[in-house]
Amino acid sequence: MKSEAEALSIDHSLTKDVIGIVATLGKVEDDNLSRVLSEYLGIETMLGVVCKTYEGVKALEAYNKQGSINKSFGLHAFAASVERPLAHRFLVICLENIRSYVGEFVSNDPQRRLALPNPRLPNGETPNGFLGFAVNMITIEGTNLYCVSKNGNELRETLFYNIFSNLQVYRSRQDMLKAIYCIKNGAVSLDGGMIRSPGVFSLGLRHERGIDVKFPIGAERLMNVPLSYLEIEKTMKETRWKKDRTCEDMKREQALLDHARFNYETKKLSHMPSQVYFYRLKLFLSFSFVFCNDC
Repeated sequence: MKSEAEALSIDHSLTKDVIGIVATLGKVEDDNLSRVLSEYLGIETMLGVVCKTYEGVKALEAYNKQGSINKSFGLHAFAASVERPLAHRFLVICLENIRSYVGEFVSNDPQRRLALPNPRLPNGETPNGFLGFAVNMITIEGTNLYCVSKNGNELRETLFYNIFSNLQVYRSRQDMLKAIYCIKNGAVSLDGGMIRSPGVFSLGLRHERGIDVKFPIGAERLMNVPLSYLEIEKTMKETRWKKDRTCEDMKREQALLDHARFNYETKKLSHMPSQVYFYRLKLFLSFSFVFCNDC
């Protein structure tokens, strides 16, 4: 969408805050895993648009005074320009507003996987056939590993933790059902088994023609990348993120300072009624045209 919008010279406010579509933001190593995770999420979530902030959400759709959608604005205008008008609802996920993972990460892991405790049977052992948590089985490209959201979080602890939570993945349906009493949020198996939540099962056959929208295969291999390189990349992104936040704070403080100065100057001249109007007008014009360098 970003490349097509740029080619059509559409307002960048539509694309600058958009990270991408859920289905394109992660990869998996196995086709069966891709199929079952995609089916678990459903087509609406897989095609969900992911934005960094609520400003990005507002740039996608606007409404007129009657509350109807303004189809000449945002994503509706873009879709019409490429002859693919939007006729149905679409999901938008705002990283700024969703609850992120709170906890530790796997140490020395280039992919920053979440340190989630493995499920345990009453005897204290991990269930047979347990392969891991879905949120940690998604491989994220390096560009989205650090400081993606406005709060400095990355996609695994925000987007993927929000849509998968503690979803467990098992080798077979039989293994999954044997571990049913230690499945707290949900589980899937590579042969198509699915427990959406405790007591809620998805039964029946998969779609015969398969899932149209899936996570791509061919997980990015970062094992041979030196940790020093990854640390440098992380530091650079964190520095850039801190710079952007500092610039936003400076602009906000400058606006408050200008407002305080304006009020102070007008109050100071309150004993000179005949000149107040003209002086206020002069101050207003001067503050309105103050040049602020972008950070």
